[in-house]
Amino acid sequence: MKFQVVSDSSCDLGRERAARLGVRLVSYYAALGSETYWREERDITAVEFYQKMADNPGVFPRTSMPSMEDYLEVFRPIAAAGDPLLCICLNARFSASFQSACNAAELLKEEYPQVRARVVDSQFATVLQGQMVEEATVLRDLDWDLDRAADALEAIRPSGHIFFTTNDLEYLRHGGRIGKAEATLGSLLKVKPLIGMYDAELHNAGIAQGRKNSLRKVRDQFFSYLEKTKPDLNEWRVVTGCGLDRAEYDAFTDEIFAGLARMGYQVPRSEYYQIGVTIGVHTGPTPLGVGMVRRVIPAKP
Repeated sequence: MKFQVVSDSSCDLGRERAARLGVRLVSYYAALGSETYWREERDITAVEFYQKMADNPGVFPRTSMPSMEDYLEVFRPIAAAGDPLLCICLNARFSASFQSACNAAELLKEEYPQVRARVVDSQFATVLQGQMVEEATVLRDLDWDLDRAADALEAIRPSGHIFFTTNDLEYLRHGGRIGKAEATLGSLLKVKPLIGMYDAELHNAGIAQGRKNSLRKVRDQFFSYLEKTKPDLNEWRVVTGCGLDRAEYDAFTDEIFAGLARMGYQVPRSEYYQIGVTIGVHTGPTPLGVGMVRRVIPAKP
């Protein structure tokens, strides 16, 4: 019996891709300048929310995690149909969404004693969480057992690595990631942060002066990582993701995959992935980066 795949909306697959993959999304909530909270990817798309951010500089957004009841709304029909359930959540160090899902799964087992449910802390965020969700759908379609699939997905978590930057330090300051003095000085000097995510944590990867330099340094850091680790990229998912600027994303992604080709890697160009609201409240509308995570099932060369 195939398990059903659920994720919170921070996986950044978007509603259309999630529907195509047969993934059920549980929405985060987002607000901007009012007490009205929209459900991410239900009431409002990431692009629509980013545009509101861009149109209202200095107005900082807020998010709220899904509740236990939000998860149960999605879990109950799956359990009622008698299907196993695999739920993949945003890094538990960043949000209590994982705990909400665990609480919902426990209550679900009281209501449906025969249900089989696993909740997995992705230990990732944004597009890499989405890649874990996509890998889960591969295992589902191969008829893997629920526990075998969940164990395999947990085993690939340490491999994930993201390299990214953003354009506006004020969002990082507002979210408590940097201090006011750092944000003010950085803005005056047009300094952009370089950020890495690995080992389930965010890491300061340096700074660059100006947007073009920051994007170049992100690419350089990614290529240096590949030169150091020498992975077989048939065994990895390599993806890029962005905020609002699609043209900038396309140019960045072209350069990433042209660079991979020069290094001798023949990997398909990343699909377009929109970094969602859950992360965007901390980065503003201009995050852009590249990430990689090991596959459970290697791609055919």
